[in-house]
Amino acid sequence: MQNGALLAFIIGYMVITVWVGWLAGRRVKTAADFAVAGKQLPLFMAACALFATWFGSETVMGASARFVDEGVPGIIEDPFGAALCLVLSGLLVAKPLYKRNLLTFSDFFRIRFSKTTEVVSALFMVPSFFSWIAAQLVALAIILETVSGLDRMWGVLICTGLVLLYTYVGGLWAVAVTDFIQTLVILVGLVILAVILVGEVGGLGALIKSAPVDKPDFFRFFPKSNPISMIEWVAAWMTIGLGSIPQQDVFQRVMSARTERASVTACYVAAFMYLTVAFIPLVISYSGSLLHPDLAVGDKQGLIPTMVLKYHGLGTQILFFGALMSAILSTASGAMLAPATVIGENLVKKLYKKELTDAQLLRIMRLSLVGVAVFTGGMAVWRNDIYALVSESSAFSLVSLFVPLIAGLYWDRANNIGAIASMVTGFSAWIIALWILPGEGSVGDDSSFTSILLSIPAMLWGFMASILGMVIGTLLGSNLILRRRNRILSEKTA
Repeated sequence: MQNGALLAFIIGYMVITVWVGWLAGRRVKTAADFAVAGKQLPLFMAACALFATWFGSETVMGASARFVDEGVPGIIEDPFGAALCLVLSGLLVAKPLYKRNLLTFSDFFRIRFSKTTEVVSALFMVPSFFSWIAAQLVALAIILETVSGLDRMWGVLICTGLVLLYTYVGGLWAVAVTDFIQTLVILVGLVILAVILVGEVGGLGALIKSAPVDKPDFFRFFPKSNPISMIEWVAAWMTIGLGSIPQQDVFQRVMSARTERASVTACYVAAFMYLTVAFIPLVISYSGSLLHPDLAVGDKQGLIPTMVLKYHGLGTQILFFGALMSAILSTASGAMLAPATVIGENLVKKLYKKELTDAQLLRIMRLSLVGVAVFTGGMAVWRNDIYALVSESSAFSLVSLFVPLIAGLYWDRANNIGAIASMVTGFSAWIIALWILPGEGSVGDDSSFTSILLSIPAMLWGFMASILGMVIGTLLGSNLILRRRNRILSEKTA
């Protein structure tokens, strides 16, 4: 009976989300409304939208599972790296990009470099979202499976259709409005549950003192002094901290603010919100593993939902699942919208010989959204590891897009040959390193030169190759341009 009431609440919550998205969709008249909410969001709504960028399955279920297993060393990537990304977005990206009339990151690559660079960047950007979206859909399906016993495949299909429906209608306006409401639900639901569980454990002091005896580094923030630990620690910071800066979902939320100043400030406010609120599910999962160690075995991604269902009343269940659904839905909708706008603006639009009307572009973006939903829904059926899916997504954009973006903004000599070389060499080196290098944890702890080289994550090899490609490509490109210019001058003189 209690599970039935909870399931009714979840269904009702989904219906309300679609309704709110439909109401917000009435403001969508142009492609700019669909992609960046017409640049009309006030500061706090823009900050809530940025906060909700990653506060989904990865934080509530993926990172909390890692924390129970590995402690603080296992969560450097998220929430710490994610908060770093928001700070750096405010410092490096928001101000110079807000001044330009852009719908996507790839628009910047066209204006700064060339149309070819725009298309290449879009081809790298779009796939980087697929793993991220799939992770959110898997998490939503886990919730339905936990509450109702519904087969995970059917859960993925239902949740894919739900997210697609309200995002299709409302675009970023729907995402922003629902993010604002869902942020409030997240805060209330998670804080109340955390207070209850910490009280049952005996307070924060008791929680800290209960670190596993067999894991002396459970609360260790800084790496050990050996080179391998330092490399892994830096890589964890970089995965989302740098890798998510050139992602379209962050860009859309940054561009949606009403003013340039609000855009920058929203990044800092969101970073503070993320770094504080993201610790709440970690506290909840750790408290739950202490109170109910029988649940802290096997796949810990479902630890918190299972604990709430088994050991708490309907009121607490509604608060928690309302918060959890809010977190995941807000992340999934924005993540699904991001590649759809890039596909429409920077890929499909290029196939038309004549200029598209704004109404035609809006229609193409919406159809692209359907395609993204179908593909990522299928991917979510196939794969189930939330944390791994998220890591893949950020690493993808780090090795291909981060260096050309920063070089384009801050290196005057950077050119289109360097940008394309950076994307291709970075991505190629990453793929080769993934294939050649041994898996995580298989190198050992010795500090020999060979062990250190083998311990460097594939993502870092890709990042270094991307820098090298940018520098060499730019120098070669500058030389080619100079030679062409000299040849033209000599022909004119002759």
